[in-house]
Amino acid sequence: MKCVLLPGNKDVVLAERPTPEPGPGEVLVRTRASAICRSDMSIYYGNPLVGAARSGSELVIPGHEPAGEVAAVGDGVTAVRPGDRVAVYLAFGCGYCEYCLSGERVLCPRRQIMGFDVDGGDAEYVLVRQEYCLPLPDGLSYEAGAVMTDMIGTQFRAQQRLGVSGAHSVAIFGLGPMGGAGVMVARARGARVIAVDVLEPRLRLAAELGADATVDSSREDSVARLLELTGGEGVDVAIDCSGNPAAQNAALDAARRRGAVAFVGESRSTTFNPSDQLLRKVLTLIGAWYFPLWQWPAIARFVVERRVPVDKLVTHRFPLEQAAEAFRLFDQRVTEKAVFVWG
Repeated sequence: MKCVLLPGNKDVVLAERPTPEPGPGEVLVRTRASAICRSDMSIYYGNPLVGAARSGSELVIPGHEPAGEVAAVGDGVTAVRPGDRVAVYLAFGCGYCEYCLSGERVLCPRRQIMGFDVDGGDAEYVLVRQEYCLPLPDGLSYEAGAVMTDMIGTQFRAQQRLGVSGAHSVAIFGLGPMGGAGVMVARARGARVIAVDVLEPRLRLAAELGADATVDSSREDSVARLLELTGGEGVDVAIDCSGNPAAQNAALDAARRRGAVAFVGESRSTTFNPSDQLLRKVLTLIGAWYFPLWQWPAIARFVVERRVPVDKLVTHRFPLEQAAEAFRLFDQRVTEKAVFVWG
C-alpha cells in the first residue's frame, strides 16, 4: 500500500508498505479521508509533540484523523463488518486502567497515539482494534468523519464541560481549523459567538461558520473590544485554540468574573498571573484534549440533528501522491484544513 512518511526536517516521502492483515479483534480500514493537523507539523519538523514517531527502526505513518470503510476484520470482531463506514479514535489505551474503563483512552498512562506512536491514516489502509472504529452516520461524508473526531469532538467535549448554552457569550481565540470547529459547536449550542484572530480571511470564514461578531486583534485590543461587546462585563466563556501565550492571556483577561476559560491549542509554555487573572475573578480554567469513547454517539447525533456544516472546515483536498505539496502549503498556512482524499 502507498503511505506517507515524515523523516523530519520538512521532508516528505511517499513509500510502499505491506498492507496489514487484521488479527483477532482487529479491523482493516480502507482510508477514504485523512486530515492534516497542526500537531502533525511537529513530526514534519522532526520534533514530535507526543510519542517518538518511530516504531522499532521504521518511521511511523502519520495521520490521526482518518475515516474510511471497513475492508476486512479479524477473528472475534463483532462491532463492525466489511463495508461499514467509520471514523477512527486516535488514542489506543491499555483497556484496563481506570481511565480506559471510563472511556478516557487519551488519559491512559500507556496510551499509544495513532500517527505518532503507531501507524496512522496517511496511507491506503489503517489497522485498528474494533473498539476504536466509530460508526459514521449516513449522510455524512468521509471528510466530515475525519474532521469530526479531533476538532468537533474536542470542542464538543470542552464546551459540554463548560456548560455552553444559549445563555452564554463565547469568545474563540485562534481561528484555524480547531477554532473554526469551536465557532460551529458554540453556534449550534445556541451561544453568542465572537471570533478573534489576526488574519482577515480567517475572520471572514468564522463569520460564514456562524460567528455573530469578529475581532481583528492585529488592528485593535481584543480584550478591550470584547469588553465593549459585552457591556463591560467580559465574555462568559473564552476558548483559546491558538496555543499562543498572548491569546491565552487575552482569554483569561476577557472572561468575566465567575466565567470560564478553556485552553485547547497545543502550547509548550506560557506565563500568566494566577492572582489577578484567575483567583480574584473566581474563574474556571480547564485543559481540553479530545473526547471519551462513549461520547461519540452524542457527537454524531449533535452534528446530524443540529446540521453542523462540518465539511465547510475543509479548505483543500489532495491525493496522497501530492503529500509533499500538501504538507508544504499547510506549513506555510496557505491552506487551513487540508485532507487527503481517495476516490
